[in-house]
Amino acid sequence: MAQPSGDFGQENLRVRSGDLVAGRYLVSVGGPDGSDLRPCPPEYWPIPRRRTTGDQRGGGRAGAGPGPSPAVGPLAMGSGPGDLPLLDREAEVAQLLGMLAEGRSIRLLGEPGSGRSALLAAVAEGAAGLAPHGVIRLCGHRREGADLLQDLFTAAYQAPGYRPDESQLPELLATVGAIVVIDEVAQAGTELEELLARAPECAFLLAPAPGAERPLPPGSRLEDQTIGGLPRAACLALTARLAGRALDEAERSWAVDLWFESEGLPLRFVRAAALLRRRDLAVDTLQAAEEDRRTVFGGEQPEPADADPAIREAELRAAVPLPSVAEAAAPALLLVEGLGEEAQAVLRLAVALGGECPTASHLPALIDVDHGESALRELVECGLAESIGGHHRLTEGVLEALAARGEPDGQSTVGAARHFSWWVGHSAVSPEQIAAEAEVVIGALRADLAAGRTDSVLRLAQSAAPALALTLRWGAWRQVLELGLDCARETGRRREEAWFQHELGVHWICLDSGTAPEGATPARERATAAVEAACALRQLSGDSRQLAASRRLLMLLQASERVPEAAEAPTQMIRRPVIRVLAERSWPPGGLLRGWSPRNALLAVGGLLALSAVGTAVALGVSGGGSAPAGGGTGGTGAVLNVGGAPSASASGSASGSAPASSAPTDSADASASDSATASASASGPVAPGASAGATTWGWRGGTAPTANAQPSGGTSSAPDTPLQPTAAPPGPSTSGAPVTVPSSPGTPVQPPTKPPTSPVAPPPTSAAPTTAAPVTTPPPSTSPSTTPPGSPSSAPATGVPSSATTSP
Repeated sequence: MAQPSGDFGQENLRVRSGDLVAGRYLVSVGGPDGSDLRPCPPEYWPIPRRRTTGDQRGGGRAGAGPGPSPAVGPLAMGSGPGDLPLLDREAEVAQLLGMLAEGRSIRLLGEPGSGRSALLAAVAEGAAGLAPHGVIRLCGHRREGADLLQDLFTAAYQAPGYRPDESQLPELLATVGAIVVIDEVAQAGTELEELLARAPECAFLLAPAPGAERPLPPGSRLEDQTIGGLPRAACLALTARLAGRALDEAERSWAVDLWFESEGLPLRFVRAAALLRRRDLAVDTLQAAEEDRRTVFGGEQPEPADADPAIREAELRAAVPLPSVAEAAAPALLLVEGLGEEAQAVLRLAVALGGECPTASHLPALIDVDHGESALRELVECGLAESIGGHHRLTEGVLEALAARGEPDGQSTVGAARHFSWWVGHSAVSPEQIAAEAEVVIGALRADLAAGRTDSVLRLAQSAAPALALTLRWGAWRQVLELGLDCARETGRRREEAWFQHELGVHWICLDSGTAPEGATPARERATAAVEAACALRQLSGDSRQLAASRRLLMLLQASERVPEAAEAPTQMIRRPVIRVLAERSWPPGGLLRGWSPRNALLAVGGLLALSAVGTAVALGVSGGGSAPAGGGTGGTGAVLNVGGAPSASASGSASGSAPASSAPTDSADASASDSATASASASGPVAPGASAGATTWGWRGGTAPTANAQPSGGTSSAPDTPLQPTAAPPGPSTSGAPVTVPSSPGTPVQPPTKPPTSPVAPPPTSAAPTTAAPVTTPPPSTSPSTTPPGSPSSAPATGVPSSATTSP
């Protein structure tokens, strides 16, 4: 327990306090400076556990769905419509069970008073074995969609004090396979579809609240099933059963006229039976009066021996007229006149509370009633009240009829706020009981606010808000905070207004999931606005400790805004295997060349051919292990190969007297070797092989890099199968343009000349002799030296390039 900081001119209240986990936050409710929250530590994370199939009725609480609930104490159990078996509804029950067995979701439509609640209860009893996780019965009376999802989670899992957020609920509810029966669902349209989407494996059976029967959107999971009234025989049997006797001929005719007018709605005949019981009471009064005149007043007269008392009763009943069909169609005022004093007092209280009637345990403390259960039973038997969600409420049309007769009696709710302020903070009251009376508490707040009792409103709001937060009825929690905030603003209570703003900020922070429906303000923006308003008000009031509590919330909001929640998604898109994705596509993609002109297409093809030629030249130079052939040498199989880097005759027949040789690109590991080779080959004029004394040549296989400062020798050639050993260049006079015969087929080693020529060779003529060229076709060269397989030539020949075996001087 904690002491609130509000000062209402009365003694301070002892309110509920506790901790709960809401999404990713650990919330401390009911602190001295207001509620507080922080990121939940790992040791506080709850572990939801699945409930057994037999423990899933009403969110784990008995009776939270349609029908009376023993969780809040004894309730009135009379001969009302909820205690009677269904009449002539076997076909509807069988049809609904068959649809649910197929996994279909149903929305049950019908007029108010058509018996949808009783039909839902009957179907729920018969559908126990259709789904793997049983049947979950919920009550949607004045509950928001988030509260219904929380009730569904509580029905399926055991996790006290845990409310998952919108990002955690889909994962938890995705594996729940149950039949969910919900009465009085106020959601419609997109909100209802989102509610169903959270539990994709569940089959829903819903009954909408009055005013929520809007058309379903296209593609909805729900199917509309409309139920009508009962047949005439069933309505007559229902009336006779509730009246407690058989109907005479006049009463049967009257009931048939009512059936035509009401189209067989069961609630009309429940009230008609109450009118007949009231008529029987009048007949009994006449019989008692006749007996008193004979015995008490000395007016005894001899009776015939064959006189039948039933005949006399029928004669007296005929003297009491039946109500007209119009009066029987709206009999609320007639039924109220025949109620007892205690029942009428309870009815006035329910009208003042907006149609919500407290349970019997609260009635002696609220009004002068000694037998609250009997009073509620009388209202239920007359069809004026019904039990729903753990408490009672007035049935359809009663509140409107009584409110039109006169203003609600404001004196009926005097002391109700003080009583509930004490009750919600009492340790003996369970959270389930507070949740069941949430609508009654809100009704007491509205009644006192309308009557101008502001102190009572602020007192009840500040004591009920923490209690409702701990019960996880957050829709009711928000309504209580908003009512208290409006009252504090009207009266100019800055401290109380700051407290309510602080609590609203905590509420919206807990609901913050980063998204919001279209047209709505995100929860983060609402939380920021509420907390900033609380900081400003507390700073004006001079409450330093409470100001620090609000500033902690503001810092938490600012810190969460700086941390992106979905930072991994772009990284996953960047790390996709682009090559693999491109390889899986069909080539060319559809519409790639659409709209291209012939000129652009030819330019593109020419560019591709130029790139392929450059790549082939680079591959030849890299795979050759040294300098690229100079002077037009191709380095291919069967062509003249200039090993030493000197110019040689071109295979195409063109020749030049002297030309500088250019070095081919090599691997990074032999950078120094290629620089040395380029420097030695840049001199003009013929250069004899082996001009550099002491130079060595290394063969390159499988990525073996040549030694630095190595220079190719003119007397050796790299064999494809046997690595070459370093040899010294032969001394002697150098020759220029010595022809070297290159084998025409791969795998044959190059044969060097047996001895150098004795006389220098004359420069090649300006025109080459005719040569015999043969095209050589080989696979395209590899782009990397390391990918050359063992046993293949170190220098791959060019594809389709004519080459010659010899040249003539």
